[in-house]
Amino acid sequence: MQYIPNTEADRQKMLADIGAASVEDLFADIPAFLRLTRELDLPPALSEMELVGHMTALAQAPPTCFLGGGCYDHFIPAVVDALVSRSEFYTAYTPYQPEISQGTLTAIYEFQTMIAELTGLDAANASMYDGASALAEAAVMAVRKTGRTRVAVAESVHPEYRRVLATYLAPRRVELVQLPYEGGITAAAAVDGTAAVLVQQPNFFGCLEDVGQLAGLARAAGALFIVSCDPVSLAVLKPPGAYGADIACGEGQSLGLPMSFGGPGLGFLAVRESLVRHLPGRMAGATVDNRGRRAFVLTMQAREQHIRREKAGSNICSNHALCALAATVHLSALGPAGLARVASLCAAKAAYASAAVNGVPGFRAAFAAPFFKEFVVKSDYPWEKVRCGLSRHNLAAGPELSRFYPELAGHFLVAVTEKRTRAEIDRLKTALREVASC
Repeated sequence: MQYIPNTEADRQKMLADIGAASVEDLFADIPAFLRLTRELDLPPALSEMELVGHMTALAQAPPTCFLGGGCYDHFIPAVVDALVSRSEFYTAYTPYQPEISQGTLTAIYEFQTMIAELTGLDAANASMYDGASALAEAAVMAVRKTGRTRVAVAESVHPEYRRVLATYLAPRRVELVQLPYEGGITAAAAVDGTAAVLVQQPNFFGCLEDVGQLAGLARAAGALFIVSCDPVSLAVLKPPGAYGADIACGEGQSLGLPMSFGGPGLGFLAVRESLVRHLPGRMAGATVDNRGRRAFVLTMQAREQHIRREKAGSNICSNHALCALAATVHLSALGPAGLARVASLCAAKAAYASAAVNGVPGFRAAFAAPFFKEFVVKSDYPWEKVRCGLSRHNLAAGPELSRFYPELAGHFLVAVTEKRTRAEIDRLKTALREVASC
């Protein structure tokens, strides 16, 4: 927010009205060990004009982004911001009254249609909060559908997704089984008695899983097969519905949303027809009005605020409608051929980058498995030295993986989207050569 009109007197009156002595009192419920107790070492305050100048200078040379791990630097056509910035969209709320919400409902319906087409499944809901909550909700659907109380998840699934999954399943007393990875992909494992097998394609390491084999294991055990996928990859890879997935979900940030320091994201969730009644959130549908004209409504709202809690599919109470609109505009602007071109460029440039990194002493691709747009690099040098070396060339890569996988100390991710140029990838190679020579 660029301008906050509250004066000091306004702030004091608001504090008095709620019975707080100071702004600090507003944070009293946060445990002390989680709060910042030291003074921040900040420079003296700047005037508005000086601050704008300072921030503009910083923004003129942002690091070239090779960051991966679930949030990616894709190109966003200007039409996306132009449409999502229209007031009828960014001020709209829940479309409970279809007679005055046809635009919003139409956009939701188109989003659902595109996600269903991308994933090769029968239906999708109006969107989720992010990829992590979408995966967790998919697991809950499987538990409810099968009546079983065990879920198997591959360790090659995004570590933060697995943490959210564990949080969702713990109060439901569902056992969470971790399937180990070998060479960057999921090792075959027994899944008898499980409600679902959860994998990621491409996985957190960027590797492409043998999803057909894993789907067969799940099916043999009577479990649902759930795949968290990169939507851009679906333009060139076989869709989840084609290799046996019952549920497909994922993070849609790659579709028209900026990285924005990590959010907001966009979760998508698609299912086979037999699971439609278990979908969380809401679903828009097409119908006709009393004059026979095409119209859109909220077809399903199995949310606890609409029906009895014990019969609700989830306590998810909203969706990221504006982010879903951005994804819809993005997909519409690119079209099937454009999205396939983006995916092909990602794959080709990532392959070039991997070969470049492998040519630097002390750096090599960690896994032999095929990959899509990111890969793991094993370094013989401390991460801090690598990070500083990249920074000197105004480059950013990572994250370093020991924070998630202690056994992968010295490993880090490199992601390459369609935005990266040959010159930028060559600069990455030069920076790593300097690290190796120091």
